[in-house]
Amino acid sequence: MYGSRANNGTFKSMSLVGCKKCSDEIFIALSLGTNIGDREKNIDKAFEYLVTSDILTNAVISSFYETEPVGILNQNWFLNVAIVGYTKCTQFELLQHCKTIEYSIGREKRQRWHEREIDIDIIIYGDTIINEEHLTIPHPRLHKRKFVLIPIAEIAGDVLVPNHNLTFNQLNEECLDSSEVRVYA
Repeated sequence: MYGSRANNGTFKSMSLVGCKKCSDEIFIALSLGTNIGDREKNIDKAFEYLVTSDILTNAVISSFYETEPVGILNQNWFLNVAIVGYTKCTQFELLQHCKTIEYSIGREKRQRWHEREIDIDIIIYGDTIINEEHLTIPHPRLHKRKFVLIPIAEIAGDVLVPNHNLTFNQLNEECLDSSEVRVYA
């Protein structure tokens, strides 16, 4: 594992150089989830790839959370984390990197909300708002999902979310999602 795990389950990476096509570093938040295979290993691999492949600098990962599935309930519970950091990648480069990481870990195409080896969602990309066919930022359902909000609020709770004009902490407090989200031991 690249970085070290603190007592609270967080990791901190060493600073690395980001993508070379965008000169400014942008603050981003990602949400990762997995419910197939070695869930911890899947997340650890994704985090390691993000920080060692010049995609993220100053990356911080939340505690691991075990969460109820959403949509399709008859499946294994998910392990979820949030990762925040800085990137020099454009939004579309970052999306491509996330997809590459997913498939390198073994993700297979399935219907929406079905089980997965790993899922990496871009939650915010600075203060950018994008609504394209293959990319919507901020993530369109972030404010409805405790499994996204709780991990991000742990490590970036005071960050203001574009389009919502509320912080992650405030969105978490207002979220009506009643699904179970518990710290994974």
